[in-house]
Amino acid sequence: MTRLLSEFAGLFALAILATVALLQPASAQEGVPLNDGWQFTKGDPQGASAPSHDDAGWSSISVPHTYNAEDSGIGGAKARGEPEGEYYRGPAWYRLSFEHVPAPGKRQILHFGGATLKADVWLNGRKVGTHRGGYAAFRFDVTDELQAGRNVLAVRVDNAKNPEISPLNGDFNVFGGLYREVRLIEVPELHLDRMNHAGPAIRAWTEAIGDDTAKIGSNVAVVNTRSVPAQFEIDTQIIDADGKQVATQREQLQLAAGESRSVASNFTVSNPKLWRGREGPYLYRIRSQIRESGALVDSQSVPLGIRTVAVEKDGTFLLNGKAYPLYGVNMQMPTRFGRGPIVTDGEIDEDMRLIDEMGATGIRLAHMQHPPRVYERADELGMLILTEVPLIDDHDQSDAFRENLVQQMEELIAQHTNNPSVALWGIGNEIRVSDAASNRLLAELNETAHTLDPYRPTTYAHCCLDDDDPIAQHSDTVSYNRYFGWYWTKSEDIGPWADELHAKMPNRPIGVSEYGAGASIRHQEDPVVKRPESNGYWHPEQYQTDFHIKHWLELKKRPFLWSTFVWVAIDFPSFKRNEGDRPAINDKGLITEDRIPKDAYYWYQANWAEEPMLHIASSRDTHKRTQQVKAMAFSNLPRVEVRLNGGEWTGIDVEDRMAKWTIELEEGANLIEARARTQDGRLLTDKVGWRYDLRP
Repeated sequence: MTRLLSEFAGLFALAILATVALLQPASAQEGVPLNDGWQFTKGDPQGASAPSHDDAGWSSISVPHTYNAEDSGIGGAKARGEPEGEYYRGPAWYRLSFEHVPAPGKRQILHFGGATLKADVWLNGRKVGTHRGGYAAFRFDVTDELQAGRNVLAVRVDNAKNPEISPLNGDFNVFGGLYREVRLIEVPELHLDRMNHAGPAIRAWTEAIGDDTAKIGSNVAVVNTRSVPAQFEIDTQIIDADGKQVATQREQLQLAAGESRSVASNFTVSNPKLWRGREGPYLYRIRSQIRESGALVDSQSVPLGIRTVAVEKDGTFLLNGKAYPLYGVNMQMPTRFGRGPIVTDGEIDEDMRLIDEMGATGIRLAHMQHPPRVYERADELGMLILTEVPLIDDHDQSDAFRENLVQQMEELIAQHTNNPSVALWGIGNEIRVSDAASNRLLAELNETAHTLDPYRPTTYAHCCLDDDDPIAQHSDTVSYNRYFGWYWTKSEDIGPWADELHAKMPNRPIGVSEYGAGASIRHQEDPVVKRPESNGYWHPEQYQTDFHIKHWLELKKRPFLWSTFVWVAIDFPSFKRNEGDRPAINDKGLITEDRIPKDAYYWYQANWAEEPMLHIASSRDTHKRTQQVKAMAFSNLPRVEVRLNGGEWTGIDVEDRMAKWTIELEEGANLIEARARTQDGRLLTDKVGWRYDLRP
């Protein structure tokens, strides 16, 4: 009886939420969440789509959910010759029974934030659609299937490798499941279109920026699903951060029954506040409303950052027509240990804060569409984004595969074209074969991006073929994944390589999309004797630090590189790997999987961040092997003072963001302190404890 009462209370609360939602105009996070009360089973039981199917023996779960949380830590697939690894890749089923009373004259839309890689959806035993692709949101209109009272939603999700769905490969786990939110959206029959690849009805862009005005264009998609014509007004406004309307357009329209239309508007904003990256990420909003006889029928709003982006042939990245240095980190899909991609907005905010505090001006989102919160925080923090479709390493030569990737590009652009942080669309990463099919594929992706968005350039991350191979010539810019000093040769070779490539292609904008080295904070070796084995166990933190010092000293001297991105911001799961301090982790992050910054993080903070900082390196190497130690601190201040065991302070000049000095340790415990004073008088301090024990 208690369980029945609890279930009834939950269903009643859902019905109340649905009723409340009907009273509100649609918003960015619109609809009733369908998070709780799901039943789940791994495998492929027969008849699971039928409302009468017995799922009493299934697991009770909430979404977001992944069925790879427990088995994702099995690494070494590559070493064992296993293409998929040992974590489960296959079908699973989700079922939800819920109560709903559809309001008359409304359309019902099911929204899925993401399902990997293929999702088949049934409502009340009727199939409503299939979505192929693991990283974009998707929607189905279920007006005809949704019924008053009890409804049964069934979803078959399959993360198995599929020759028709990209990605086919990648150095990361493909977490299966309904791993983002599910919602039921109710909209009027006359409404702003929600069905364009699950993107908003509004698309806005900056056409030109003058001395004291900005020209803004927009398109608003409107749909009349009524059985009779509709006469109404479209009111589109640009609203500043204080809520003030700074521009507006109104248009009287008539749509026939079943007709849809895109309504174009042009605005002039006087004395605009520009979105200027980290220097000032000012955000407007653009809002469109449908009104009939003055009454509000439907509404949507999206962010608007007034800004332009471009890349010159000489490699200069331009933000609002001015040179803007673009450097930062790659960010793999946000995950957390033991939960995979089931992360909260607060956890994404933490990741973005760490990158922001490092001083990065940009992030390359590898290798797929990321959660919406990543783009939202980038808008607010002023970090520029490169975001790409999941074309990684391998491709299938079929039309179905090509069409699926084009669909994923369309979804990516539809869902994120309004984010001012998005600066470039990525068309692929490290295609290993340059043949007719791969070149046709990249050419079509590039054309799709330009057709849908002529205001942003495209890019491609190249590797593993000749630097000037035709496969690297389709996009407006090209970047290279290069690991000098980790997989081959030495770190300093990055500079001569870049010079040689620039001399070969002087009018081609080139950048570095990946460079990095593995590191474990559990592995301490100061000084490092030799380069670690990339696929070995021993990955000392100090080698990674030295790698990045040498790389950045070379890269910063080459302004013809339009961007440089460290691989990677945060350690992340990878089924292929069995290296470093534990299996199934790519440990090239500047931050550990449990969000502890490594020393290399502070090296970049010293070079990039505006906020004064001071950090003594090798703090975790607590037991020294030699009495005489070469110490180093990173700082963006001109001078640091140091002392040993409470002795006299000694001043050291900071050169290339490093203060270096030699310490003669005493036997036993030692305290090393550093301090530096900021221009406004603040005192920064850091200290480490190092021990030296005499050996017989």
